[in-house]
Amino acid sequence: MKKSITLFVLTILISLSVVKSQEVNPFFPAKDLITTGIYYYPEHWKESQWERDIKKISDMGYEFVHLAEFAWFKMEPKEGQFDFAWLDKVVALCVKHKLKVLMCTPSATTPAWMRVNYPETFVMDGHYIRAEHGTRGLGSIVNPKYRLFVEKVVTEMARRYGQNKDVIGWQLDNEPDAKPDYSPSSQEAFRQWLKNKYKTVESLNDAWGTAFWSQWYNNFNEVMIHNTNLVGWWGNNPHALLDFKRYCADAQAEFLDFQAGTLRNYISKNQYITTNYTAVSPGSDAGRTKKLDFAAYTAYPNGGSDNIGELGFRLGDSKVILFASAYFKHLGGVSGVMEIQPGPVNWGAYNPLLLPGTVRMWLYHTFAAGGKLACSYRFRQILYSSEQYHAGVIQTDGVTPSPGGEEYIEFMKEIKELRQQYRPGVKVPEKLAARSTAILWNLENYWTIERQKQTTQWNTWNYPVKFLEMAKSLGAQVDVIPETTDLSDYKVVIVPAYELADAALIKKWNNYVSAGGHLILTCRTATKDRMGHFWEAKPAAPIADLIGAQVIATDMLSAHAKGDIRMKSKHYSWNNWADLLSPERNTEVLATYENQFYKGKAAVVKRRIGKGSVTYIGVDTDDSNLEKDILKNIYADAGATTEDYPQGVYVYWRDGFYMAVNYSSADYTMKIPETSKVFVGEKILKPAGVLVWSE
Repeated sequence: MKKSITLFVLTILISLSVVKSQEVNPFFPAKDLITTGIYYYPEHWKESQWERDIKKISDMGYEFVHLAEFAWFKMEPKEGQFDFAWLDKVVALCVKHKLKVLMCTPSATTPAWMRVNYPETFVMDGHYIRAEHGTRGLGSIVNPKYRLFVEKVVTEMARRYGQNKDVIGWQLDNEPDAKPDYSPSSQEAFRQWLKNKYKTVESLNDAWGTAFWSQWYNNFNEVMIHNTNLVGWWGNNPHALLDFKRYCADAQAEFLDFQAGTLRNYISKNQYITTNYTAVSPGSDAGRTKKLDFAAYTAYPNGGSDNIGELGFRLGDSKVILFASAYFKHLGGVSGVMEIQPGPVNWGAYNPLLLPGTVRMWLYHTFAAGGKLACSYRFRQILYSSEQYHAGVIQTDGVTPSPGGEEYIEFMKEIKELRQQYRPGVKVPEKLAARSTAILWNLENYWTIERQKQTTQWNTWNYPVKFLEMAKSLGAQVDVIPETTDLSDYKVVIVPAYELADAALIKKWNNYVSAGGHLILTCRTATKDRMGHFWEAKPAAPIADLIGAQVIATDMLSAHAKGDIRMKSKHYSWNNWADLLSPERNTEVLATYENQFYKGKAAVVKRRIGKGSVTYIGVDTDDSNLEKDILKNIYADAGATTEDYPQGVYVYWRDGFYMAVNYSSADYTMKIPETSKVFVGEKILKPAGVLVWSE
């Protein structure tokens, strides 16, 4: 009887698991495709204008309003005295005009009374100077007193709006960035973090290599945050700094989880919890949070950078949405852009007008890449203070849409039409499934390489992004995934400069290849253990068996020197980084160095294991031509066809729709079947152009 019950329970659990995997995300019905919202700050405007503004938001086609993000001073004007009457009025106006509300916790902007009465609640910089009141993101997130104030205001908000059916969700804080904090509260929290991790000071000394330069500690109380402001770059301890980065990221994640946990005590299960990580975030690690429903991101593609071609400075950096959209959706199953610029900003190196159509293209990019929400900062361009020059979707007169606002209106109208064309249950086309690709990414690799780049020519952040761009140019559907992800879902897995590794991860790679996967490893992979130590062995020794070769040396050239590599009969140039490889007998040499004193040494090798293959690219080139040709050959080995899209033209498939956007400065004619049905745009894709079609 007991055995029968066990089998029955197991069957039920399996059934529930299948149902869960097939169910539509409860917060974003598939038929809606994407939902749009706008930031509104009623505290900036006269109450007599609120209804006019909110009606305008509704008339423009927005579906939700983002509220209260920076309004702590108005919700708690004096310590312990809460006032939500004004916010109640705004929420009621939203409901009146058929708009939903995304409520925000105000922890990023502490009120003046807190700094005056409780200065310990603010961070200290690397010179041990306490931050002052006057901007955002200066609260010491590990300070107990600050935590208490945050808990109180979040609790009051949750009690008031947590069961309101017109409040669809909550954004925590604002652009969490894991700010370094050297205050006494942070020093103590860091020591506790180290105790939890290492247990004994002897283990800490071993991990940090404190025998070097007499950095040895007798107990945890002697440890202070390693401060490069005071010991200088040359005096840095890379292992201590790596742990400080980890601590800051953990503290930030725990702070968000702390707020989420507070909300969960009061809010409806129908309200989601998220935050707005920056698309380029070298400090916060979104994968460390445990209590968010999903992670959204902010995207500011254009802030005075040249980008692609002569019009690039008006089109924005194509890498911003490209990378963020591919990464954040794997942290909670869905994602979207929470904050995107609707025009010029106020902080760029220069702030040009955008090429007409650019905002609409950005919106389509986040939609095409899987985004479930698209929200813009902000509705009205403010008349005063530090962001006067930051555009809104409404101009300074308060009533006239800006060019970006007009493009938002156009996008929202088109989305409503596309919703009518949506057909559930459409499968990914076979040609795209055959190219399914993942890029393995871990922020800790960025931290460790950035500290010891060894060459000024190494572009730490954009190195993984260039492989994403390559794969997209070949027509692949590409995800950016953490190492915990099941690799079997992908035909090709790319692991770029994955410096920190361990035996378990390398075994996972080996198993993936043995089962038929096609793995690409690059230079600077598995050169260190998880603590950032070299192996007591030859360089990258743990992957030698996997790649069928040993790394015998590494070279770097000056910015003006040109290294030469030959693959088959084609030559490629390099000058950034080169691993010299010594292959085993059963390892195929794909490319060799053709000049320098080590002419003839292997630069790229490939090995067959089981049903799959592993390719090691030992060189980093500026133009990426070598890497792209290798990737194209690997897709062919995997039985996949490829495309050849130019730089800045990205093509996606989702929900039965093909979508293309053009960040380049030249027209591009999309080659689509004559039988295709075009819903948006034209086959000739102009700069900032968008094309949506089905086959």
